[in-house]
Amino acid sequence: MLVAAALAVFFLRQSGSSGGEVLLQAAGSNGRDPFTQSTAKDYGSSASAHPAIPAGGGSGPHNIAGNTAGLYGGSRNHANCDVERQIGYLTQDQNKSRAFAGVVGIDPGGLTGYLRGLTPLQLRSDTRVTNHGYKDGSVTSFQSVLQAGTAVLVDDRGLPRVRCTCGNPLTPPVAVQGTPKATGDTWPAYKYADVVVVTPADSVMDAITVYDPDTGEWFERPVGTDGDQDRSVSPPKGGMSSSAPGKSSAPPPPGSSRAPQPPPPPASPHTPPASPRTTPPTTPPSNPSPPPAYGPPPVRAY
Repeated sequence: MLVAAALAVFFLRQSGSSGGEVLLQAAGSNGRDPFTQSTAKDYGSSASAHPAIPAGGGSGPHNIAGNTAGLYGGSRNHANCDVERQIGYLTQDQNKSRAFAGVVGIDPGGLTGYLRGLTPLQLRSDTRVTNHGYKDGSVTSFQSVLQAGTAVLVDDRGLPRVRCTCGNPLTPPVAVQGTPKATGDTWPAYKYADVVVVTPADSVMDAITVYDPDTGEWFERPVGTDGDQDRSVSPPKGGMSSSAPGKSSAPPPPGSSRAPQPPPPPASPHTPPASPRTTPPTTPPSNPSPPPAYGPPPVRAY
């Protein structure tokens, strides 16, 4: 823990989070200061076009527990991120490995196990986070809203931990006064009043209840798996709505398709060979408690 704390202090450089600004990041955009190339397998076009709107209205972000059914979307037997490719990108650069580990609060030697313990899914709502990039050998930090449809890796408390289109580690957002100024990307469905802030589930989860916005199907994905153990479930009571108000949750018309997948990364002599997620990692997956957000605690206003 002392090593991780020291690394966090050494590598973290706050930038772009002052002045009450948030950077809007579209689902398919690499964004600011990417840690790695994209490991996203699709861009969640349906979720992006019709984001899930939290009930209750209000004038600012909604706190949603990480174990809320339907908070995350995806397709059964389909992983939104390539975890092994993400491991390869990070472990081939020791400086990036140390920087990433410092942000998430783990020892660099446990990075592979940490990533294999996360679950690939996609956001169903525009979501506020603290995003951590990598530039000129240092970690940058900025407040961000990730568009619905963004591919992410989720931990066992339901918190988004990695943005797959750039490999950036994510932590909870930092509270700001009033409505922050939006910069960066834009999209038609964006309203700050509809933004979600994910709060950790009260206890560790074994599985995440997922909604497929393309087919209307509900399924469970065991934590730390990439779709090969998905199982269908009945529509749950409560949770996130299956569709935005005024939008149909019916399957898309025949012939519709997902966004094209990005090409695989070039071979690198330093990249370790990919192995199935089911292979026990050298370092056992850890389930650390969510690290604190940098700056004032995210309690009410975002």
